Amino acid sequence: MHDLYTLIEKIKKAPSMYLGRHSIICLQAFLSGYSVAKHELGGQPTKQESDFREFPEWIRKKFNVQTSQSWANIILFYCEDESKALDKFFELLDEFINRNYSADTLGEGGLNVEEKAQVISS
Repeated sequence: MHDLYTLIEKIKKAPSMYLGRHSIICLQAFLSGYSVAKHELGGQPTKQESDFREFPEWIRKKFNVQTSQSWANIILFYCEDESKALDKFFELLDEFINRNYSADTLGEGGLNVEEKAQVISS
């Protein structure tokens, strides 16, 4: 799997299939495993993976917190439970991906996942 954001979109559509349960902590564990496996296989980070490495700092700024807590724990702190935190993650990820593009550039609907992947890969 070379397209991180498409993989995350698949997880969004069927989280229990990929994560076991609808949980932000399970997503964080899944993505950590993905990263370790990719590293162990000698794969270089893709542009999307490199972009996603900025996500934790973006989350800290978004929530105006200075902490060593993970992005998942920060989101979870501001949500009722792990399930709602996972839903919030997907919203925040869309905002993160679109952060460098104005409404004028994107049009009213923003980018769909395939367009996002193309922009990040370019």
